[in-house]
Amino acid sequence: MFFALTDDQRDFGAAVRDFLAGKFDLEAVRAVVEDPDGDGHPAALWQAMGEQGWLAALVPEEYDGLGLGMVDAQVIARELGAGVAPGPWRGTVLAAEAIRLAGSKSQQQQWLPKLAAGEVVGALALRGSDSGADGWPAVEYAESADLIVATDSFGLRLLRSVEVHTRRLDSFDGTTRLATVTLADGVGEPLPGGTGRVRDELAARTAVLIAADLVGAAREALTRTVAYDRERKQFGVPVGSFQAIKHTLADLHVGVTMAEHAVLYAAHVLDSGGSDPGLDEAAALAVAVAKAKASDTAALVTAAMIQYHGGIGYTWEHEAHFFYKRAKRLAGTGGTADDQRERIAELTIG
Repeated sequence: MFFALTDDQRDFGAAVRDFLAGKFDLEAVRAVVEDPDGDGHPAALWQAMGEQGWLAALVPEEYDGLGLGMVDAQVIARELGAGVAPGPWRGTVLAAEAIRLAGSKSQQQQWLPKLAAGEVVGALALRGSDSGADGWPAVEYAESADLIVATDSFGLRLLRSVEVHTRRLDSFDGTTRLATVTLADGVGEPLPGGTGRVRDELAARTAVLIAADLVGAAREALTRTVAYDRERKQFGVPVGSFQAIKHTLADLHVGVTMAEHAVLYAAHVLDSGGSDPGLDEAAALAVAVAKAKASDTAALVTAAMIQYHGGIGYTWEHEAHFFYKRAKRLAGTGGTADDQRERIAELTIG
């Protein structure tokens, strides 16, 4: 069986890529990075995400969405990673997924069309081992969110911005904005279907979209590095012709390709899980492999991007640090590679 993206999925990815190249290139990204006090949420980019259906990918058609699957969503995530694009796309998509999977009919009717259109900014706060009793340590775009779906000791709660307190956190990755989130007991609106199985599925979907962002950044970093090393000359020949460089770049290409396939397969497995939320062991294993491979590969490739650009790669003026810092942050988000390998070991050898 030949497993690959469909023509429509490839076209969708190309549309995202072309928009970013033409309307929100790396100079626009730099403007966000160099404005650390800003909200990191460019209005023009957000408007395009709503108008072009990027936010609506996973929302059912009955709620004005596209009714697509995780394979399609990871296509978008991969292109946003390649463009190191800022903004609360992932948090909004995942908040909608939480409401789709766990919300009541009235909650779905109230919020899913607004999230799909970009009328409401969402965030997802999944409690991790480093979460406090009443809060979450580093939530993406929590300050910009109109709606936060958060885990608590009972399940999932839907929180409006007026019901939470956020505090901006410094981040070495200027392509995002992070904040702590705290709330008082009893605030918010429970999502009635927020079972442990649903929370596990949300965590898996989060990991796959993060992994897709990582492989997108890795592929773009490698492409830019290969292009540069074909042009940069030393001793009268391109530096990319030297064995030490070209063999390493070839190895990195293999690694990125394997990571891309791992992410694509994990998304496919989640799409094939049926109508009942929750993960079986095969899906959990696919997600863990994808996140581990994407985290390791992106870290290696973006570090090589800096090194193989020579002296210019180490400067602030070059874009290499955008890719490296994004990869470094996301590699530790949604479970580190070591966390995922522990999970793989549990699932395969007990």
